[in-house]
Amino acid sequence: MEEGTGGAVTVGEQLRTAREAQGITLEDVAARTRIPTRHLQSLEESEWGKLPAPTYTIGFAKSYASIVGLDRVEVGDALRAEMGGGALAARPEAQVFEPADPARVMPRWLVLLALVALVVVAGLFLWNRNRTLSAPDEVAAEAEAPVSAPAAGTPAAQPAPAAAAAGPVVITANEPVWIQISERGGKALFQSELASGQSYEVPATATAPVLRTGRPQAIRISVGTADAPPVGAPDRTVSNVSLLPADLMRGPSATPAAPAAPQAR
Repeated sequence: MEEGTGGAVTVGEQLRTAREAQGITLEDVAARTRIPTRHLQSLEESEWGKLPAPTYTIGFAKSYASIVGLDRVEVGDALRAEMGGGALAARPEAQVFEPADPARVMPRWLVLLALVALVVVAGLFLWNRNRTLSAPDEVAAEAEAPVSAPAAGTPAAQPAPAAAAAGPVVITANEPVWIQISERGGKALFQSELASGQSYEVPATATAPVLRTGRPQAIRISVGTADAPPVGAPDRTVSNVSLLPADLMRGPSATPAAPAAPQAR
């Protein structure tokens, strides 16, 4: 067993004495610090030539000290001085790396998991980027695709007819006007002058009601909530204009007669 300079007890001897006092073997310390047993033995015997760089050696000693109950900082400072340290003392403490300290060693499975997660994230990023870039091309291709014409002899699709208007038929006067409502070829249902703003609702019981008036522009005909087209040209008498909702919404069905004489007021 070697002694330090001037007969002082070396750091290695202090570590060994503390270990033996607790009944701990070198193998126990190696298992708990993950430091090879040969390095621990060289540390106890102050065989610096068999140990790695001084920085790592000091780290080994501090981890050893933690196991046997000695002060890590005091052991590190004493070993630095014992190893002759001018250059070592100049190194900041933060640069000392203790590879055998379990608290500072990342588990291998955690490293592999981080790598796999990184690869997955990168793959998803590239897939989403390619999908975003290709979307405008697909839209442009669809827009440029020619529309195939229907084959010869194949009837073109006709637009679906608009839903037929439904509801009561109401005739409203925009200005004073004379109108006649009757069943086609039958009795009269209404025959009078409507004042401006006055309305007449065609009875729902009428089977084939028709309209006659000399001033079509003076009336507005509505079917439910929809307005029907004009039933004739201004100041021209119209007759036999069907007042059935479907007929009104298709447009005028009567043939205009000669201009009507002004109605007596």
